Formats: sequence, structure tokens, C-alpha cells
Amino acid sequence: MWLAAYRVALWLLLPLVLLRLWWRGLREPGYRSQPGGRLGLYQDPLPSDDRPMIWLHAVSLGETRAAEPLVKALATRFPEYRMVITHMTATGREAARQLFAGFPQVELAWLPYDYAFAVRKFLERFRPRLGILMETEVWPNLVDACEARGMPLLLANARMSEKSARSYGFVAPLARKAFSRLAAISAQTQDDADRLFTLGARREVTEITGNLKFDVAVAGQRGARSDFLRERIGNRPVFLAASTRDGEEQLLLDAIGRGVGWPRDALVLLVPRHPQRFNDVAAILEKMSLGYVRRSDNLPVPADCRFFLGDSLGEMLAYYAAADCAFVGGSLLPLGGQNLIEACAAGVPVLVGPHTFNFAQAAAEAVAAGAAMRVGNADELVLEAGRLLGDTVKRDAMKQAGITFCNRHRGATDRILAICGRLLAERAA
Repeated sequence: MWLAAYRVALWLLLPLVLLRLWWRGLREPGYRSQPGGRLGLYQDPLPSDDRPMIWLHAVSLGETRAAEPLVKALATRFPEYRMVITHMTATGREAARQLFAGFPQVELAWLPYDYAFAVRKFLERFRPRLGILMETEVWPNLVDACEARGMPLLLANARMSEKSARSYGFVAPLARKAFSRLAAISAQTQDDADRLFTLGARREVTEITGNLKFDVAVAGQRGARSDFLRERIGNRPVFLAASTRDGEEQLLLDAIGRGVGWPRDALVLLVPRHPQRFNDVAAILEKMSLGYVRRSDNLPVPADCRFFLGDSLGEMLAYYAAADCAFVGGSLLPLGGQNLIEACAAGVPVLVGPHTFNFAQAAAEAVAAGAAMRVGNADELVLEAGRLLGDTVKRDAMKQAGITFCNRHRGATDRILAICGRLLAERAA
């Protein structure tokens, strides 16, 4: 009954779903690329390659970045397989295009909306031997169709916040039906696993593997370059506001304007989380009559310029490498926070706001390790950031604590790769 009601609701919502896709395409042209794929209608022929397929779904930018070490490990460990990586957002798809440009066996596609006919068409086209869903993306019709084909599904790097668990609770029968039929689950933490159990996940197929983002962050820092930024910035203290969300930039800029003791020579590097907001943040700076330089202009930053807008994709590691301390956004407002692991791995002293429920355990452990500090509001953030910029000893201690913290949590890639190998072997048997 619940599944039937869900399917009826999807059909009733189809006009709104398509309208929203069209609306998002106005601001982000990437959403207009191959729109038929949203309903399982693919026009381009597949490459002439007889190798079987592994499918990995990374809904958005964060999941795509987290999947990077796993995708590369799968390509190396199982060269007899091709891979298709699916997304729901244009930013995730663009990130994958950049990250996996050197892997010809990797193809990108949209995952269709969860209509039974659309997911069937997707599976008929790619015929994957194994499906890997990153973090939280479990949909009833998709799980149904995979089970009908006898294809195992792994929920990898699984996380489930208290808020998300409550949301699934409103459709508990559907959630139990979907989560109980996953072939394997690799949970980031025991808390994530426990919440998944309440939603119907089976204990006997669940393992605690840690967080892939630690592997991403540590590996990425080896190749991160900050010299191209420092050439433009010069030798001055840099405060990075990373992955900021709507409303946070205004709070931060107002607090800097009020801040007593804020270093006058400090450069504030603003990097919004979503690229469609780059121009919105530029408009805020202009409205406040604050001079700034955009990353995309590729110009030096004058000594009297106090703001730099990081309007680029794929350069967050370089921004961290150039910063003396960093605020990780989404945490000043009740948005759940963004990933602070990259900053810790870069050895950047981290500041977070009070709202980090999306990364609760990582944030709590980083604070306990001395790699991060929690602040209560924007004024406190500016006060602590100003202190850090003037305290080399404190920054050095937090830098070493961050690097040690990330190194201690590495290894999720190998653990998840072992689960994938087991599922593929069981399917072939």
C-alpha cells in the first residue's frame, strides 16, 4: 500500500519535478545537458566495450569528491570492469568530469528520477553487476528494480544524521522495505549504523568502515598547490571562509565590520559552497562597497584590497593550502555544516559554528583533538579568527593536531574495496 501510494504521488508530482529542473537550468546550464536521462531516455550510444559494468551513484558534489579514492581504487583493482557514475546535480557531474578525466573506462550519466519505468530503462542500458550508493541515496523503486535483476546494492560511506533519520521516519514502511534489501552497508560510524538499524538495515550486512573523506583529504593534500594563489595574494595573513551557505557571508562581513582588533592587512577569502551563488556574493560585496578581486579574473590582489572571491570549482584544496585559518561553512546557520576534514588534513586551524549535525562525529573529534574550535556566532568567529591570525604558536599546534587527526582515520577505501570484491565474487559464483 505504501509503495503504491508513493508511486501515485510521484506521477502527480511529475509536472513540478520537470518545472523545477527547467528552473534550475536557468541558473545552472549543466542541468540542461541530456535531460532525457532524468527519465531513463538516453540518446547517445554506449561505447563498444564488452566489459561488465560497476555502477556508482554520487548524488552531488560532496559525495562525488568522497567517492574519488574508491572510484580510482575500483578502476585499478578491477580493470576487467567498466564504470558508470551517476549524479543528480550539475555540480556533482562537473566535478566527476574533472576528477576522472584520465579514466577512459568511466562514463558519466544522470540517475533517473525514481519512476519505476525510468530506473528499469537505466538498468537495462548499463546492466551493472554491482551498484554502489554513496552515503544516503536509497530510493524504493530503484531498490525494487535492482532486486528484480538480482544485482547487489552497497550503501557505501553511509551516514545518517538524527535529522535525516527522523525524516525517513515519516515513511517508515517504505524505508524499512528499502534499507532491509541492501546487500551490504559500510557505515562511517557506529552512530550512523545504529540509526540505519532503526530504519530497517540488517545488522549482519553492516560494517563500520570509517569515512572516505579522510582518504580523500590526505591524498589530495599531497598534490595541493597554493603558490598560484600566494603569487596573487602576497605575504599577508589569509582568513578563508570555505563552503559558505546563503546568509552566512552577510553575517560574516557584518561581524568583520564590527570586529575590534581584526588585522587590517588580513585578506578574507570567500568561497561559496554552490557556484550559482558566486554572483550573489559578489553583489553583497558591491552593495557594502567592499573592494574585492575574483579568482576568475586571474589578477594580482592589491595590498589595500581586503576581499578575494573564490569563484572557481575544484580548487578548494589549494584555497586551504593558502590559508592561515579557515571557517568551514554551513555551520553558523542551522544547515548542518560542511566537510571540515579537508581543512584539517591541510593543516589549517579550523573554526566551525554551532550547527554541525551533518558531520557531528568528525566535528566533535576534531575539536577534541585540538584541530578545530567551535564558536557560537559570527562575532565570536571573527574574534577567534583574528586571534589565530596573530598567534603563530597556536596555529602551528592546531596544524599538527589536524594532520595527526586525519592520518589516524585513514583506511576506509581499502575496507569498502574489500566489500565490493566480495559482492562481485558472490554475483559471479
